[in-house]
Amino acid sequence: MTRTEEMPGPSVQRLPATVSAAWANEVDPRKACQLFREELLERNYECPRLFLSIDLFDAEEETDSSLISFFKMNNVNWAAPLKCRLRGDAAVGQGVNRHVLSMAMQKLKTGFSINLGCAALTSLFEGEMEHRVPSAAAVLRESNLFEMAGRMIGHSFLHGGFGFSGLSVPVVTLLTGGSTDTAASALTLLDCPDLDHRETIGFLKNTQLTAQETTSVTDLCLSWDLPVPTSTNHDWLFQELLSHAVLHRVRQPIKQIRKGLKETGIWPLVSNRPDVHPILFPREKNDELNSQTVIQNIHWPQPKSDSDEDDAVPLEKVGLVTGFLRQFIEEASPKVLRDLLKFWVGWELLTTNLEVEVVTSKYPVALTCFLKLKLPSHYQTYEKFHQDLMMALSSISAGFGLV
Repeated sequence: MTRTEEMPGPSVQRLPATVSAAWANEVDPRKACQLFREELLERNYECPRLFLSIDLFDAEEETDSSLISFFKMNNVNWAAPLKCRLRGDAAVGQGVNRHVLSMAMQKLKTGFSINLGCAALTSLFEGEMEHRVPSAAAVLRESNLFEMAGRMIGHSFLHGGFGFSGLSVPVVTLLTGGSTDTAASALTLLDCPDLDHRETIGFLKNTQLTAQETTSVTDLCLSWDLPVPTSTNHDWLFQELLSHAVLHRVRQPIKQIRKGLKETGIWPLVSNRPDVHPILFPREKNDELNSQTVIQNIHWPQPKSDSDEDDAVPLEKVGLVTGFLRQFIEEASPKVLRDLLKFWVGWELLTTNLEVEVVTSKYPVALTCFLKLKLPSHYQTYEKFHQDLMMALSSISAGFGLV
């Protein structure tokens, strides 16, 4: 089968056993990631491609089921060429791939619309920002959803997409092959997602425990087969309870996620380059967009005084509309910036060489594969420009409109 032939579902050709280490000597970790991706994808360039189709007219539950079914498939070469399709939309090319991978990673963060017996929305991770841990729910382990999560994370990373941000540092340590002792030493109370357990364990930080606090801690210790508190073991017991509450309960989910990561072929990079771990599992605060960074990555239209095109937009209109875009970006919240990038290129990941063109048209459109935003020249006021662009951004969940 040639590489241009498609087959639905997964590619079953196995990854090569080894990859060369050209990326291992690269000083810059981001460049090392890029070298590794390029090499692994090039090695699998001729493999039967992976094909993922999402129907835009499906209910959210059906869309989520399509993503889950795809990433739960076994015996898959995840480094094979990827082609995504949005049924019901004319979009084609890399912009669609970016859109679908972004959708999968967002679902991994917010939860999937599947009912496993307890809620309409099933979340694989719990806890607060920067301290999220895998859920300890048995049904998620038994359904191999954490292995699916590892494949999603690795596949997105392999295609230049998002890392998975906001995880607890000790969880990242275990996911990337670190020791339990190293992970346990980095634990804080904020890593415990159960607020009742967090409060009870926190009592051990008090110099003296009240009778009620002693009872609460003792009950928790007995339920986990740990020694009860004494006047001399508070610090030790605090660490043991916290390790049990966070690391012990999610040992199996972490193993499943790690297995999924390995199946995507990125483990040689992860295991040999600890400096790429913050790229694969970034902090939320480091993952946030800001206006100036977006502006700096835009190639703004340049004057073309010698243009012979009949429909060339006058320079004063180009300047006015691009000024509106700059103002929009400068005033935008992080969420609006993410939506703008997703509309512009297919996902929320900041990309260099963003292009802007002012054209004769009615509404803003994006050529996602070419990283180009096309803005109408007819705007006279910022208010109307803002209204139309926000309307365009509201359509990203339903497709591209025009690519």
